[in-house]
Amino acid sequence: MLTIETLNTYGADTQEGLTRCLGNEGLYLRLVGMIRDEKHFDLLETALEEGNLAAGFEAAHALKGVLSNLSLTPLQTPVEQITERLRAGETEGTRELMEEIRAQKEALFELI
Repeated sequence: MLTIETLNTYGADTQEGLTRCLGNEGLYLRLVGMIRDEKHFDLLETALEEGNLAAGFEAAHALKGVLSNLSLTPLQTPVEQITERLRAGETEGTRELMEEIRAQKEALFELI
């Protein structure tokens, strides 16, 4: 079961996330649980596989917003980094960042 404590163990900044949800723990946990259905993970991966930097940037930027609002720091950080690389039209290091995103996503999904 997903709890504030498990998210803290994961490394999320739950205090910040809860503040954005006006202290409503149930809402915050429900929103975090909805990450499983976030389509932009697949869109980002597909765009990178196809070499479509513009689509990759759009997907990464959307993910960055969602993850930032929920303060899911371990996943948010590599998504922010890949967003900035794609914004600049750079591909160097995106493969490694995508691997980190996958690993952090799976670690989070195990908690949900």
